[in-house]
Amino acid sequence: MKALLAICLIVVSTFVGAAQNPAPAEHASAVVVTGKVLEVKNAASYTYLRLKTKDGEVWAAVMQAQVKKGATVTLENVMVMDNFESKALKKTFKTILFGSLGGAAASTAVGHAMAKYSPEKMEVIKVPKAVGDNAYTVAEIFGKSASLKDKTILLRAKVVKYNPGIMGKNWIHLRDGTGSDADNSNDIIATSLNETKPGDVVTIKGMVRTDKDFGAGYAYKVIIEEAVLQK
Repeated sequence: MKALLAICLIVVSTFVGAAQNPAPAEHASAVVVTGKVLEVKNAASYTYLRLKTKDGEVWAAVMQAQVKKGATVTLENVMVMDNFESKALKKTFKTILFGSLGGAAASTAVGHAMAKYSPEKMEVIKVPKAVGDNAYTVAEIFGKSASLKDKTILLRAKVVKYNPGIMGKNWIHLRDGTGSDADNSNDIIATSLNETKPGDVVTIKGMVRTDKDFGAGYAYKVIIEEAVLQK
């Protein structure tokens, strides 16, 4: 177990260093962990797995997937987090591994996520644009992302999906009726410490970030961070 965590910590340090000094993609986090599933807990958009690995037992989290107890799974692009609190489970993990499922399990996870959140099932949405010099629509944020990078914007949109307490943040999918399904420019994610729920129409103030990679398969061409919900 100590050996496994030591390897993961080395990779995390490498990942942080790479963020400051960009390197080719193939040098990014590449730790792979394989283990037998001893326990499964689904919460929010995550599936938590207690794994028995060659180095001992460890908790891991992946995007919600259909994983059965007793199965052997492989986690790729592993990152380690200490003292991670899952509000959905009301549990704090002293150490937990975040990664993406590899092999056949990865296909199952992607299919499961698509079934839960499919554009074809989304209602027709039309939300008036926020008011202000720095107000933009979802499509405009994507279209002008280069010039809006690291700038504060206002966005008024409808919450279509809400995942609380992931990596210490709430993840909010927002749509206002602009943009296209074809290139995913109709749906933008904002991370916030504020709470909301699907169906709410909100105005947020946040910072536009581009080419953001959180590791463990969470990479976004455009995302809004430090979002504050306006009253």
